[in-house]
Amino acid sequence: MRLLFLRTLTWRLAALIVCEGAVILACVYLGAFVRLGDGHLGDYAWARGILPKALLVAAVTQMSMYFADLYDFRILTERRELFVRSVQALGATSLLLAGIYYWFPNLIVGRGVFVVAAIVIIALLFGWRMAFEWTSRQVGPRERILLVGTSGGAVELARELFERHDLGVKIVGFIDPDPERVGAPVLNPGVIGTVEDIPAIVRARRVDRVVVSLSDARGKLPMDKLLEMKLEGVTFDHLTSVYEQYTGKIAVDNLRPSWLIFSEGFKKSRVQTALKRAIDIVGAGVGLIVALPVMAAVAAAVKLSSGGGVMYHQARVGLRGRVFTVHKFRSMRADAEQQTGAVWAAPNDDRVTAVGRFLRRTRLDELPQLWNVLLGDMSIVGPRPERPEFVTTLTKQIPFYGQRHIVRPGLTGWAQVRYTYAASVEHAMEKLQYDLFYIKNRSIALDLFIAAKTVKTVLMQRGGQ
Repeated sequence: MRLLFLRTLTWRLAALIVCEGAVILACVYLGAFVRLGDGHLGDYAWARGILPKALLVAAVTQMSMYFADLYDFRILTERRELFVRSVQALGATSLLLAGIYYWFPNLIVGRGVFVVAAIVIIALLFGWRMAFEWTSRQVGPRERILLVGTSGGAVELARELFERHDLGVKIVGFIDPDPERVGAPVLNPGVIGTVEDIPAIVRARRVDRVVVSLSDARGKLPMDKLLEMKLEGVTFDHLTSVYEQYTGKIAVDNLRPSWLIFSEGFKKSRVQTALKRAIDIVGAGVGLIVALPVMAAVAAAVKLSSGGGVMYHQARVGLRGRVFTVHKFRSMRADAEQQTGAVWAAPNDDRVTAVGRFLRRTRLDELPQLWNVLLGDMSIVGPRPERPEFVTTLTKQIPFYGQRHIVRPGLTGWAQVRYTYAASVEHAMEKLQYDLFYIKNRSIALDLFIAAKTVKTVLMQRGGQ
């Protein structure tokens, strides 16, 4: 969990959130001053009385901005996109505040204040974002990294860091054992030297951390020189550890059993296990009661839209490889696999009905699995259970695939909120990397984080498989 927040809540993002909250508060006060007149200027009691109401506006606004992905630097690459999403976020804020003010009218700052404040917020936030982006570039990188190896994991890590300007990390270059590859482009930048050149490159380019892909450099590192640099303050790390820190997944192609054995994580206390199970039982029980009217409506829609049964029952692999029956609302035609047998689901699958497509986007088809949670077959949060036919194949083709069965499968999971469809062996490997991250770092706090991300995914209708 600590690694998760190191990756998501960088100092730049924290500064952006805090300063943006202050900007919104200032806009509310300015709106109140403009709308209510200057008679209150300098009135401390008036200003103090507005503060809780202004804080509510700021909290709702920033929550809407979060749901509009305005704190995801990888999405906001264009100013037009920033402006459109800001307007959408303020529109959602208006609706939410209207509902709150209807039930709690004493929280209203003043008639028309939010309208004035919203106009100022749009202008100031847009200008503030531009100023923040410029300032971030001027500050420069917080850490300079040299990557030893050009494997797929190293390239993907470099791509992640290249896209995440808020991390303040700069890739100095790549090291390759083959001298003929020096100067070859990899991503940005390319190969700048061989293993023997590492000490000179570290000194010349002020490298803070050397990240080593053991699959590329095993047996080829000048250990005496590297030890000397280590004693001088240069940090060395395994690619797998740094990849996990910044991507939220564990690189299977660079993974060694020794790393799994000696790394932090994979802790499983009896108290945590019992608490997680208690949360599952209470959550599933309350969820079934609250969702009964919705489930009745979904059942009627499935029945009326296509022939066949309302429910779909399917074998899945669960804890310790035990096969159980999962229950879902049917989202495909009744004869979807009559001729083909078990096949991968895919985006725009023509076997999915119109109602089923809506159910999948909103994940309403998964509601009957709350019963599986009560029975103990599943948890609310965990790796998604896979079909036995696929598990047999994937276990043979993907290293460490069987390790995902050491925890109960879940209704939702880290892979579900970070990835989409698993429509091939390659996609299954990608999801496994997220599942291994979850298993290694699992905690109640991480489960709550995933649950919150799931709510966002459902509300924004970005559901996957």
